[in-house]
Amino acid sequence: MLALRLARGGQPLVQLRRLLVAAASAGTGFLLLCTLGYAMGHPDASAGSVLRLAWCVAPVAATVYFAVAVARTDPGTRPRPGLSAIGLGPGRLMAVSATTTALSTVLGSMLALLFFLHLRGDLTGMPFDGAAAQFLAADQPLPLPAALTLLALVPLSASAATALVLRPRGTQPGRAGRYGRAAARSGAVRSGRHAVGAQAAPGTHEARTEQAESSTAAAEPAGGALDAPQLFAPQAAPGGLPWGAAVLAAGLAVETYAGRSDSASGPALPGGFVVGPAGVLVGWALTAVGLALAGPAITYVCGRLLQAARPGALRLLAGRVLQTEARRIGQPLGVVCAVASGAYAMATLYAGVRPDFGPLTTLGALLVGGCTLLTLLTAAVEARQARADTTAALLRLGAPATMLRSAAGLRVGALLAVFGPLTWVVAELAALPLTR
Repeated sequence: MLALRLARGGQPLVQLRRLLVAAASAGTGFLLLCTLGYAMGHPDASAGSVLRLAWCVAPVAATVYFAVAVARTDPGTRPRPGLSAIGLGPGRLMAVSATTTALSTVLGSMLALLFFLHLRGDLTGMPFDGAAAQFLAADQPLPLPAALTLLALVPLSASAATALVLRPRGTQPGRAGRYGRAAARSGAVRSGRHAVGAQAAPGTHEARTEQAESSTAAAEPAGGALDAPQLFAPQAAPGGLPWGAAVLAAGLAVETYAGRSDSASGPALPGGFVVGPAGVLVGWALTAVGLALAGPAITYVCGRLLQAARPGALRLLAGRVLQTEARRIGQPLGVVCAVASGAYAMATLYAGVRPDFGPLTTLGALLVGGCTLLTLLTAAVEARQARADTTAALLRLGAPATMLRSAAGLRVGALLAVFGPLTWVVAELAALPLTR
């Protein structure tokens, strides 16, 4: 009930993000139901049905990834002072986030079921003059348990992933979690105020230093002066670059080896695609995982490059922000890079050839591409919310707003300058074994 009230009382932008999650869940659920309809209409083509179900893994993963990103930016489940006193601690807020995500995805799954039944003619008359009747096996009764099992994949996966990502973690040095950072901001000022009245030996250097620091902490508002020094503090580099590079190299090696194999025949993919042996698909999957693992470290390197060779205030601010947000936006950037490289490789492979794109293939491509882009935008919104106190502190210190906008543009330019060529190189290497 609490999750439903929070979902109803959200801001328009928050409701829009939840509706986008519901729309992605509806599209993915419809693809799964169409796979069921194909299996019902073609009982002898079990291999083709399994292949179509395997192709739905990418839209399911993209939808779950987007749902988790939206749950992370939900202001209704953000920790606030005093919530623990009424029973809304970190664990309860995590459960509320998972329940809210489940509500959005279940809404989309139900819409997919209604639209699927409408196309089959089970609700009203047969639409589109019965054009989809044969494909959706409209002459056979729909096995409701199988349909509900397929539709439950996205809500269960999304809610479980949200609970896993937002689970309460112990505060570690340099890696305070979502709830640990909020508690540190609210607790640092209180500890500074209590330290003012602490009994210390008068006249000692330690006492004077402690009282000065305590007075400064008590005079500043919560979050403002605390976050500004943290922004310019050195950040630890993410450690995913070696693993990401290794997985990326393994994916390219697998794809090259599979592309040179003449004995293995490729599967008949939906939409008229022929990509060679099945090992090529495994290689593409490995390259995508490698780019996602290496994305945070590459983003951190972009921040280091911006601060090279005696940086001024603008480059220093842009570089330190990229280093601070490397873990938050680096992984979505890597995923977008992987999807873009796959699309570019596919376009290069089919240069001059027009494959038969069906509506389901187009829907799957739109789901994967749209969810990855929306996840990146949602991560950027989350990063902006995380540094809101820092931005306010910089403005109070006299930093012009134009400098903050210039720093944002400089960050975007640096990321495009690094991830753009990387995407092109990976796409060319991925398409090379298939075009020879």
